[in-house]
Amino acid sequence: MDLSLSGKTALVCGSTQGIGRASALELSKLGARCVLMARNEARLQEVLSALDPTQQEHAYLVADFSDPHQVSEAVNSWLSRYPVHILVNNTGGPPAGALLDAKPEDFLQAYRQQLICAHLLAQAVVPGMKQAAYGRIINIISTSVKTPLPHLGVSNTTRWAVAAWAKTLATEVAADGITVNNVLPGSTMTRRLKKLFELQAKTRHSTYEAMEAAAREEIPMKRFAQAEDIASVVAFLATPAAGYVTGTSIQVDGGKTPAP
Repeated sequence: MDLSLSGKTALVCGSTQGIGRASALELSKLGARCVLMARNEARLQEVLSALDPTQQEHAYLVADFSDPHQVSEAVNSWLSRYPVHILVNNTGGPPAGALLDAKPEDFLQAYRQQLICAHLLAQAVVPGMKQAAYGRIINIISTSVKTPLPHLGVSNTTRWAVAAWAKTLATEVAADGITVNNVLPGSTMTRRLKKLFELQAKTRHSTYEAMEAAAREEIPMKRFAQAEDIASVVAFLATPAAGYVTGTSIQVDGGKTPAP
């Protein structure tokens, strides 16, 4: 099984923490040159120093995903030097809260950050992928694609849009050696999950510890995912071994999601 990414360049979005950071680390271990992209330059530099130093030279781009123009300019500045073979679309989700409390701008901002940025990045990198006859577009979204999650109405809505976009794109670029897949993390121990437990504790007049324990109990494996659990699936989908896997949404949730 060919798991080598030697000679490949991976653009990893939202790579200063959590799943994005873990994905960059895994891709670098497989031999990929990693280009990190996020808004916090100091954290980008920290992650850059943690990437596998025995592989290719790595780099970073500073861009705020709330501004699609910034993202487009950043990626095009890189493409003037090297093509991108692997694109990992990963951005933070909108704040939790009741759906009816959401304002129209909340939806528009989430679409800009998650869907529009992913689309602009794909438009930028696909020509190079076609020329190389090798491309991997991997979208880190959510199990809400299969089952909407409580208190995440805006996120549920926009994640569905990204999944539909990805499935459509997969059919359009498959003949060019490019795959497009979605990774659907379940409850992963990140800052976002901790904030969700805090919100639940407040709205239910309970405690953080009680919310965490109840959520863990709902998972058949009786544990939360670590960022590395998700990153391993991302890394596999980036390799030649996953060359016939496209248009899929893969749950990485310890068996929790009831939908197949």
